[in-house]
Amino acid sequence: MSFVNMPIAEFVELLASKSPVPGGGGASALVGAVGAALGNMVGSLTVGKKKYADVEADIIALQEKTTALQKEFLRLADEDAVVFEPLSKAYGIPKDDPSRGKIMEDALKLACSVPMDIMRAAARAIDIIAEFAEKGSALAISDAGVGAAFAKAALVGASFNVFINTKAMTDKASAGELNAEANSLLSEYGAKADEIVGSVYSRVK
Repeated sequence: MSFVNMPIAEFVELLASKSPVPGGGGASALVGAVGAALGNMVGSLTVGKKKYADVEADIIALQEKTTALQKEFLRLADEDAVVFEPLSKAYGIPKDDPSRGKIMEDALKLACSVPMDIMRAAARAIDIIAEFAEKGSALAISDAGVGAAFAKAALVGASFNVFINTKAMTDKASAGELNAEANSLLSEYGAKADEIVGSVYSRVK
């Protein structure tokens, strides 16, 4: 099932249900796609304007990156459900089953993979939106701010799905590596998103 091809109202209704998917990971990816698209919107409102002719080539290059990123986020929204399914099944294995430990560990690692990819994509989105905010049309600066806020929400949202799974892992070395990368992304790009938002507030208030 492709969640990203659903009508928005149907996706939201399914998200609110007791269905295990879509969940926080898929929702984070979708929010990331919206954030990236808002950055792209800034570009669309900048290209062709005489006032911004000197940065038009840069904006067009940013738009190409952002369009690819939008598609990646949407793919990850669906992929998150795919990698969560084995974990959902693993939790149903009786605790006295000798195969449960390895199956659970493998499923936990797999379930971390897409949320980590969402975090990495969100970091790239924040970098791109920072450039849109700096070089793009001043008339669309508020959209850059919303895009940055959404990209940070995707970053933070996906991190929860990483941490809840690494906490349950018995392979503490692998869990530590995942946690270290997730914490690094949160620290660097959470702060960068906040800087963009703060800059936008200073220009719109």
